[in-house]
Amino acid sequence: MPTPAGTELLDRPDADPVAVRTSLGNIARANRWFGGSAAMIHGVESLLSGAATHPVTLLDLGTGAGDIPATLRAWGRDQGRTVRTFGLERLRPAAALARSGALPVALGCASALPFGTGAVDVVTLSQLLHHFEREAAVRILREAARVARRGVVVADLVRSRAAATLFGIGARILGFDQHTVMDGITSVGRGYTLDEMAELFVAAGLEVSLAVRPGWRIVAWGHRA
Repeated sequence: MPTPAGTELLDRPDADPVAVRTSLGNIARANRWFGGSAAMIHGVESLLSGAATHPVTLLDLGTGAGDIPATLRAWGRDQGRTVRTFGLERLRPAAALARSGALPVALGCASALPFGTGAVDVVTLSQLLHHFEREAAVRILREAARVARRGVVVADLVRSRAAATLFGIGARILGFDQHTVMDGITSVGRGYTLDEMAELFVAAGLEVSLAVRPGWRIVAWGHRA
């Protein structure tokens, strides 16, 4: 598996708060337009397939603006299921932005979660793993699996030159800021193949199911083996 290349704005704890908020707002728009939100819905729906429509507690790691939890709450309402969402962030400006949207957010590190074993039903990671090298990504998945009673859902990017080119064009058309344009292209270059994502899950001790979704999105879901 290639070592992640490049540095993104959200990799830097000292990033300018205004730039962080602007970029996260555009990432939320990208999730709506380019398939990130739909990919996560597919993963959560697949993980919970066949389960009774009891309320579900869901923790979103690296929650950013909190748009993914908001999307999953709306999906739950459409399904007749209550989805109670929480977030985790290491960047204070991101946590503040998510809280402004009424999402409870804890500050902390995804590789050492400040939550007890089995604290929530589902843990989600949207476009988070590609920021980390393999060993760190495996640690994060292990921690996510420790906290999740039902399972873990990852939605990330398929590594593709075509996807990087098209994202750059689409992001400029939509008026995204320069950080988001360049970081989005970098993110695609740090993405995964199906085999690479499966290997991360297996290394973390998780059973895994995988799918490629529109927008060059890879989705993986599973639970402790």
